[in-house]
Amino acid sequence: MKLILADDHTLFRDGLALLLKAHCADCEVLEGDGLDAALAEAQAHPDADVALLDLHMPGMDGVQGIRRFVELHPALPLIILTGAEDPQQIQAVLSAGASGFIPKSSTPAVMLSAIQLVRSGGTYIPPQFLSSASVSAHTPPGASIREHAQTQLTDRQMQVLRLLAAGKPNKAICRELNIEEGTVKAHIATVFRVLDVANRTEAASVARAIGLLD
Repeated sequence: MKLILADDHTLFRDGLALLLKAHCADCEVLEGDGLDAALAEAQAHPDADVALLDLHMPGMDGVQGIRRFVELHPALPLIILTGAEDPQQIQAVLSAGASGFIPKSSTPAVMLSAIQLVRSGGTYIPPQFLSSASVSAHTPPGASIREHAQTQLTDRQMQVLRLLAAGKPNKAICRELNIEEGTVKAHIATVFRVLDVANRTEAASVARAIGLLD
C-alpha cells in the first residue's frame, strides 16, 4: 500500500511514518512538508492508494487546500490529520471532499483501520463524533435514507451490516470476512453514521425497515 503523508512537523511526520511501516509490512510512505509537496508526490505517484494531509500545514489554508487537492487528484482518497477535534471542523473537512478525518491522538491500529476503510471506498469519522448532525450535513437534499445508504456504504460495509443484523459479534464478523477487528469497528462506525443510529439494535432495525437488507 502506497501512502502520501504530508505534515510540516517533522518529528510527528517521521514518527507516524515509522509507526505505519511497523504495523503495515507492505506500506510505502511518501513524505512531504506542505500541500505543494503532497501535490507533487501525488503527481509523481499516480498509483498512490491514500493521501494523509495535515489540515494546518503550509499551503493548506484550511478547507481550501482540501478542495484544491481533490480537484487536482479526484481519484486519490484523502484523509485529514489534525490535532483539533471539533465536530464542525469534521463536517467542513468532509464537505470539502475528504474521505476521512483522523485525530493525531489516534493509535496506529486505528489509523491503519481508517486508512484501509477509506482505501476501500468508505468514509471514516471517529466514533466519538458520530451524530445526526454529521449525517444531515452529507445527505443530499430530498434523498431517502435507503438511497443515501446505498450510495454511501461499500460492499464490505453492507456485508458487515448484514452480519451485524444477524446478531453476529465483532469477532465472528472478523472470522467470517477475514478482516481485522479494528476494520470491523470502523465499518460499523460508518454504518451507524450513515443510518443515523446509536447502536447495533437500531442499525439492524432501521436497515430492515428501509429494505436495505432485502
